[in-house]
Amino acid sequence: MAVITPNRRVRKTPFTPGVEAAGVGGYTVYNHTLLPTFFESVEADAAHLKQHVQVWDVSCERQVQVKGPDALRLMKMLSPRDMDRMQADQCYYVPIVDHNGGMLNDPVAIKLADDQYWLSVADGDLWQFALGLAIALGLDVEITEPDVSPLAVQGPKADDLMERVFGDQVRDIKFFRYKRLRFEDQEFIVARSGWSKQGGFEIYVEGSEYGMPLWDTLFANGQNLKVRAGCPNNIERVESGLLSFGSDMRRENTPYECGLARFCNSPLDYIGKSALAGQAENGPPRQIRPLVIEGEIGPCTQSWPLLANSTQVGQVASAVYSPEFGVNVAIGMVDRAYWEPGTRIELMTEHGMRWAEVQQSFWR
Repeated sequence: MAVITPNRRVRKTPFTPGVEAAGVGGYTVYNHTLLPTFFESVEADAAHLKQHVQVWDVSCERQVQVKGPDALRLMKMLSPRDMDRMQADQCYYVPIVDHNGGMLNDPVAIKLADDQYWLSVADGDLWQFALGLAIALGLDVEITEPDVSPLAVQGPKADDLMERVFGDQVRDIKFFRYKRLRFEDQEFIVARSGWSKQGGFEIYVEGSEYGMPLWDTLFANGQNLKVRAGCPNNIERVESGLLSFGSDMRRENTPYECGLARFCNSPLDYIGKSALAGQAENGPPRQIRPLVIEGEIGPCTQSWPLLANSTQVGQVASAVYSPEFGVNVAIGMVDRAYWEPGTRIELMTEHGMRWAEVQQSFWR
């Protein structure tokens, strides 16, 4: 199998030595950065994640720093979410849309100060969009990428491991909140967040030189917790309904189509608000839904059309067999007339035609 060749455009991370020593089995490229895709196997990694604790190199979640007197003004223009409600220690999931209301990214925003925010971005060059707005509007704000590399600790034993490294105050961190906690001579933002439903934390490691010392410390303190290196797991995240920007949702989709209406609550005239007014009032014409696919399926490496009477009525971009639930679980974008639970729709996969059935809810 071909390998990915790192270079200045495809970056290694401060944790790459630990990832490679742990036996990483595959990589993808995300925000021009290496992101592990599995270690033992996707199935074995999922089973371990649900029982124990894993350390994930998610340095690919690059930070777009928005800093300066007009930082909040720019943040209010970028997202449909009401940024005035954001508190000092809070993380916000913030859809970012274009002038037509199409999704450009879905980062987590972290408020460091009244005039300083980090946007922990999904795959995409969001900094260019933010910089363009700042220049065009003459805003007094700097748009930069700081030397910050997130490291996630995920799984039901995550609190136990994090307490051993950062102290018992980690247990006081509420969901999508953070504390500044000391490691060696540095303080890191530690948030209760992460791209799994198993619970855990993300550590925003500021300063590449702290990467491997923190990695080694976590593993040294987690041996009797059965700690392993891991990564965002496709089985667990599809079971949980965690959407992947670029796969399950793209620029042709609105936040309302992605089930993100509750994050579109800004009273201000943000970019794309007028374009979203119709869906805000009447609902979207299509929306994300959980599906079960019948029969055997192979890897979902492209979009699979959903068909009714030979007409496309949606698509599936994420599908995988779930050993825990014994079915093929999937995330689909489905037209309104076909999204009711129990509806059966034909699915054209690269492995042949299959039947898919819309479900009431995701599995977690």
